Amino acid sequence: MREKRTLNLTNKERMNLPHQEMILMEAEERVCSFDEVPIGYNHEQAVMEASRCLQCRKPECIKACPVGIDIPAFIRLIEQGKPADAAKKIRETNFLPAACGRVCPQDKQCQAVCVVGRRNLPVGIGDLERYAADYERKYKTLEYPDIPEDTGKKIAIVGSGPAGLSAAYELRIRGHQVVVFEAFHRAGGVLIYGIPRFRLPIDIIDEDIKFLENIGVEFVYNMIIGKILSLDDLLGEEGFDAAFIGTGAGLPRLLDVPGANANGVYSANEYLTRIYLMEADKFPEFATPLYQGKKVAVIGAGNTAMDSMRTAKRLGADVTCYYRRSIEEAPARSEELKHAQQEMINWKWLSNPVEFITNEDNFITHIKCEIMELSEPDDSGRRIPVATGKFFTDECDTVVMSLGCSVNPILPATDREIKINDWGVITVDGETCETSKKGVFAGGDAITGGSTVILAMGQAKIAAASIHDFLMGKTKDKEEESLEMV
Repeated sequence: MREKRTLNLTNKERMNLPHQEMILMEAEERVCSFDEVPIGYNHEQAVMEASRCLQCRKPECIKACPVGIDIPAFIRLIEQGKPADAAKKIRETNFLPAACGRVCPQDKQCQAVCVVGRRNLPVGIGDLERYAADYERKYKTLEYPDIPEDTGKKIAIVGSGPAGLSAAYELRIRGHQVVVFEAFHRAGGVLIYGIPRFRLPIDIIDEDIKFLENIGVEFVYNMIIGKILSLDDLLGEEGFDAAFIGTGAGLPRLLDVPGANANGVYSANEYLTRIYLMEADKFPEFATPLYQGKKVAVIGAGNTAMDSMRTAKRLGADVTCYYRRSIEEAPARSEELKHAQQEMINWKWLSNPVEFITNEDNFITHIKCEIMELSEPDDSGRRIPVATGKFFTDECDTVVMSLGCSVNPILPATDREIKINDWGVITVDGETCETSKKGVFAGGDAITGGSTVILAMGQAKIAAASIHDFLMGKTKDKEEESLEMV
């Protein structure tokens, strides 16, 4: 049974409590700064928002969370004035609560099934998760887990993004030796190079990395597995007993239109990485210049497009979004879309770029678009953009293409035992996340294509449990299964 709640409110009264909006930095101020936009809940707001939770007997929000956080339990602890205990409860299943509270698409997952949302705005689960995690950081209430006796087993983690970090944590707390190999010069993956500081401050990720180091996880940087060392090297002379692939989806998709190779045209992946990993915005303090003009066109309307637009705005540009569908079809989180709208971004909905026009030095000067219209909904309810044959041209001197990414191809290209599908995605066993190569498991964007931080973490947890069973002899290997089938 769940504990008695501290506030003597009926469910009807809870349903009618007003949703607590987080205070935001004013738009005019934040476009001149990379400081975090939401201020966060104070104690009173957090308790009031937590009081809106009905503590459902069969909470659908838990099922909708890819890592299975006991959401009613941690919210109840906040309502009772126990944020440190709430953070501890979250950490039972989520290694990165401060990051997830900020960047997870709760509006499409846990909050989407919240019962309160049927009559009112849903409970702010993500905001409450952030509140508990920030309290833990501010008052240093984090407790380190007890690490079991060393199993003698050693696992290589390839990639230090959300999947890799989560797999490293889950395997380390099971008593295994864990080494994380990262191609860049610092850990964090997309959390570092792909998500702006005004959404996810870098010190949060640095603290999570330090936490892993303090419990015995080793990090090796500037190491491209598949180039410098192969998987066979790791599982052979390097002495690893298993490996986890968490290399993400870092291969950008680009438009195949005239002028796509012009100077001033970037993928969102390159654009954000240059700024947030290579510090290009601080040139010449850091020797990584970034060409950006005064009129920036961003193509796409997902979360990464919002990040690119809002970043360009902070670097002093007039920014316009071009998207071939309408605002209703924009895949970005509702919160990110709202923040971008507040920050004076220009919008050209139902616009499909067909050409980037350049000058004699091959620098982009204009973007040409075809006006689209949406078809009637098909059987799935989806409306398809249809060309109208009408065009317009806008001035611009920088283009950022945010059209999604494909899976990092290096490992599959250098190890033919790793099978991929027609889209280059690594294929795995749906229950264990094991690849076609014995002892090698995978998770995150490497097995889904571009997805979310929390989904990557959920897959990493499954893979880590499977790796543990594999190493401790709790599962049969594939050769034994084949013999039994014969």
